[in-house]
Amino acid sequence: MTITAADRQTLARRFHALSDPTRLAILAMLQGGECCVCDLQSALDAAQSRLSFHLRVLREAGLVSDRKDGRWSWYQLEPEALASMQDALGDLGPVTGPRCCG
Repeated sequence: MTITAADRQTLARRFHALSDPTRLAILAMLQGGECCVCDLQSALDAAQSRLSFHLRVLREAGLVSDRKDGRWSWYQLEPEALASMQDALGDLGPVTGPRCCG
């Protein structure tokens, strides 16, 4: 699979979103299914503003989606996004020596 410049940008944004322990904890919680933001806040003992920031980063990276139900927001994983990251890493394959030099 050839990775385009746009794909690289998307992948970089997604991997950057995973570079924070709180965001990794959010993803781990969402592995069990959709969660209400109030449950995430309680489990992570996080201030609402801090949690909103982390959820926005994950949403903008395409790793989670949300839906509104009354005054509550519910979040879920976007499995296709995670699968594309796995595929991209698999495409890198093992390093066997220089490819572009020498």
